[in-house]
Amino acid sequence: SEPVTFTDEPCVLHWPEAMEILKEKEFDMGDELGDLTSAQELALGAAVKEKYGTDFFMLDKYPSNIRPFYTMPDPADARFSNSYDMFIRGQEICSGAQRCHDPELVTEIINQKGIEIGDGLKTYIESFRHGVSPHAGAGIGLERVVFLYLGLDNVRKASMFPRDPNRCTP
Repeated sequence: SEPVTFTDEPCVLHWPEAMEILKEKEFDMGDELGDLTSAQELALGAAVKEKYGTDFFMLDKYPSNIRPFYTMPDPADARFSNSYDMFIRGQEICSGAQRCHDPELVTEIINQKGIEIGDGLKTYIESFRHGVSPHAGAGIGLERVVFLYLGLDNVRKASMFPRDPNRCTP
């Protein structure tokens, strides 16, 4: 496979730009606030490679309605969130976001999403009333990074102990 290409400066797309790119590629993006399909992510990756010359990019400001309740809304436009995904070759390798640390705001978001606030969420929300600094988190799929970086044909080849429905032990 070909080497992964990077740019000197990070390539960061905001959600509206990604929607324009995908519409140019003949995808119907509806109201532009829905989640991306695998095909759309791959097409976006190919378009980013063509337009910006990189296999690695970040997509910032995902719509709030497709992110978890604990994701902080964008203060400039609550339709979007302070969240991102990182991609190599059009496949997600990392997802992250600023976490909502305001108890009233997180309660409002939970209610908007139609989630019932049971004992577990009450405790979660209550913990913020004791003071929490603004914070964020991310999760990276290291095996996916290796799989995509090396251009392997299957992610299992990047895992020491691959798991699937038929294999649960090393």
